[in-house]
Amino acid sequence: MIGNYTDLKFILNSGIQNSMTLPNWITFSRLVGLPFLLYGLHNPTTQARWVCLVIFLVAALTDWLDGYLARKLNQISELGKFLDPLVDKLLVLAPLLALIELRQVPAWGVFLILARELAIAGWRVSQTNITGANIWGKLKTVSQIFAIALLIAPLPGWQLLSLIAFWISVALTLLSGGIYLLPQQSSILNTKEVNK
Repeated sequence: MIGNYTDLKFILNSGIQNSMTLPNWITFSRLVGLPFLLYGLHNPTTQARWVCLVIFLVAALTDWLDGYLARKLNQISELGKFLDPLVDKLLVLAPLLALIELRQVPAWGVFLILARELAIAGWRVSQTNITGANIWGKLKTVSQIFAIALLIAPLPGWQLLSLIAFWISVALTLLSGGIYLLPQQSSILNTKEVNK
């Protein structure tokens, strides 16, 4: 039993320290680049856009690295399963919001991505067991990273290709959300039928 505030503080701190594995620190480090990315896209000179592209791609690479290390070092944790998709959402949505301001992408397309992400996040909060991303979730993330990289890069004449990549990522985002939620809904309905 917890005797006092100090005992509670010790237990909480121990849990957090044990959960902050190397892969989780790498996941958390992706957030460090976001202010620089947003600042660079606020003043989008050609040089600033190339710097933003490098920051974005390095942050995106750490998404692969933290997952690889978590599996390799056997450090998959509940915190990591929660933190990784959350940071992924911030890494994707932050530059997309800046790109709306630059009038490179329509707000309603970004809204569709945001709505899907909020729906999945809301669903996950109600679950007792957090599952990792499936293949469709991974394809969605790769397509978003590819599209955002093209949109950030100051490549003249690539606007149409970058917009096509953006809309493909929107479609994959919605498709992966549907694939994630539909089996979950049918299992809930089956559970309700069994309990009747």
